Amino acid sequence: MSTHAQKPTPRTWTFIVDGDSRNCGDIVMPAIAADAKKTGAAFYWHLGDLRRIEGQDEDWLFEQKNAGRPTPTMDEYLSVAWDDFTAHQIAAFGDIPFFLGIGNHEVVKPKTEAAYLTQFHDQLNIPQIKDQRLRDDPADTQVHTWFHWVQGGVDFISMDNAVKSSFGPEQMKWFNALLTRDEQDKSIKSIVLGMHEALPWSKSADHSMCQSNSGIAEGDAVYHRMMEAQKLGKKIYILASHSHYYVANLFDTPHWRDKKNGVVLPGWIVGTAGAERYPLAEGVKPGPDARQHIYGYMTGTVAKNGTIKFSFVQFSEDDLQKVRTKDFTADDVHWCYVNNPTTLRPPPDRSCEDTAAAAKK
Repeated sequence: MSTHAQKPTPRTWTFIVDGDSRNCGDIVMPAIAADAKKTGAAFYWHLGDLRRIEGQDEDWLFEQKNAGRPTPTMDEYLSVAWDDFTAHQIAAFGDIPFFLGIGNHEVVKPKTEAAYLTQFHDQLNIPQIKDQRLRDDPADTQVHTWFHWVQGGVDFISMDNAVKSSFGPEQMKWFNALLTRDEQDKSIKSIVLGMHEALPWSKSADHSMCQSNSGIAEGDAVYHRMMEAQKLGKKIYILASHSHYYVANLFDTPHWRDKKNGVVLPGWIVGTAGAERYPLAEGVKPGPDARQHIYGYMTGTVAKNGTIKFSFVQFSEDDLQKVRTKDFTADDVHWCYVNNPTTLRPPPDRSCEDTAAAAKK
């Protein structure tokens, strides 16, 4: 178990959340699973980006090399990439419930949302999700890329903004109806909203829902809806991944600090489950609440009154080596730990301001 992973105290319970397990996730995710088992985590929640798809994951290539197979073709990789995720990442958690969110790499061609729903039908229909969906609407017998479940007085909402950085009308209708029920339900103390791309106007705005006008509009609407729930006494938390680093106080930005726009809601970015590691966004300074070029996960500790305390657990190379499976050598783990960070920040996508300005032209 990594140094800072701690067991919950009496009257509290914990869960683990993270995203972006492509590239070296087959090496990092077993370490997260090991900590989840040792700390008694109630579940693991993945915020999307399972495998790279646009190119072959480094861990997958290590597996083939160590098995004595020739370098696989892209077609060979695509045919088993999601199976590899299931075998090396989901399976590592054993009996711990695994909630699966969707990211933009799940819809990189030739993959589609339809293919994702088919491949992961059973995972998206685990008892906690299926039972909740049918309680909400007995006629809703189909799995979706979005879902929610209530546990310990907390409503966990997993949303899908993988396509065009947007939620879409059907999902927005579902979300608004769900928030209305939560606001009226005294047994719901807290609402935790998770998705792949962060809502607009965050510290990661140039790699978020700001990439489309519909994303900005829908993201703003969801943010304000969460504000309304907070005003009615619900404890609110917003999680995302997509950017491959850890950042707390995600919405402490000039836009949300401006009272005419709203208030600063608690938010985090945690995309540290194996993907190539980005430097922090421009203007974000490294520190305890903003960490770059790291692997790890975030744990949420839920108190009896619904308050959730989030903390980040960072892995050392030794943490990863201790849980190394037979598919990898020590050199493979070392490579992922030392060589997987990107030394230069990828060119930023459009900011919210850029997207809005382009729409006016």
